[in-house]
Amino acid sequence: MVEREDDPTTAPGGDDADETPIGSGIAVGIAIGVVIGVVTGELALWLPLGVAIGAGLEAALH
Repeated sequence: MVEREDDPTTAPGGDDADETPIGSGIAVGIAIGVVIGVVTGELALWLPLGVAIGAGLEAALH
């Protein structure tokens, strides 16, 4: 069996089928922040809030 190198874009542990890429929560948070920011006209406020929300989602899911 060939050993594979650690992939920094996937979460550690578990089966390959259930690994999610690291940063997917942050990407979702950014998308939500951009949408809310554009709708409200406060993109400068909601973009960093989206990053924070996404990081929280990422930490909660892992």
